[in-house]
Amino acid sequence: MSEARRLLVASRNAKKVEEMRRILTEQLAGGAAIEVVGLDDVPPYDEPVEDEPTFEGNALLKARAGVAASGLPTIADDSGLCVDALNGMPGVLSARWAGPPKSDARNNELLLAQLNDVPDERRGGHFVCAVAVAHPDGREIVVEGRMPGRVIREVRGDGGFGYDVLFVADERPGLTTAELSREEKDAISHRGRALREIAPLVVDLLA
Repeated sequence: MSEARRLLVASRNAKKVEEMRRILTEQLAGGAAIEVVGLDDVPPYDEPVEDEPTFEGNALLKARAGVAASGLPTIADDSGLCVDALNGMPGVLSARWAGPPKSDARNNELLLAQLNDVPDERRGGHFVCAVAVAHPDGREIVVEGRMPGRVIREVRGDGGFGYDVLFVADERPGLTTAELSREEKDAISHRGRALREIAPLVVDLLA
């Protein structure tokens, strides 16, 4: 397979890479011969500091770095949880909300503590995912997906990652996104929505 038909996913989060590869592969089926590879499949390079103030900015930062280092068309995402009662935070700081080193468990503990006195009716929020694709010829595409819901008061479920154990989506009340099957989560998730939107655009970009 020629390198022009390979697509690099610029992430070292194994669960995120697997999720992106799964959704993209499903959406790119039907004649689109594109090989989705991860950072472990290309020579290592210095990944950029995610210091942009927006999800879109960080996604583009990572996609551009992947192209510059590998020469491959690169897809990257930046995603996070925006809680209404916290004025949209953790937002772009979601993965490092509790400070270094990154820890889903500590992030969740801090979020629960910050929302401890917030009544259930004010615990709304949404997940955001910006997905960017950068091509070696300079072309770029960015799309955004959202999943509205609310933050509950206890950790539930063992699927997904990040804040999934605390988040109940509006479209699947009663279950956290960590309690959904992969197929159920992909159908409604912010990342699933963004990847389904961008997949046909990626096919055109790599054609």
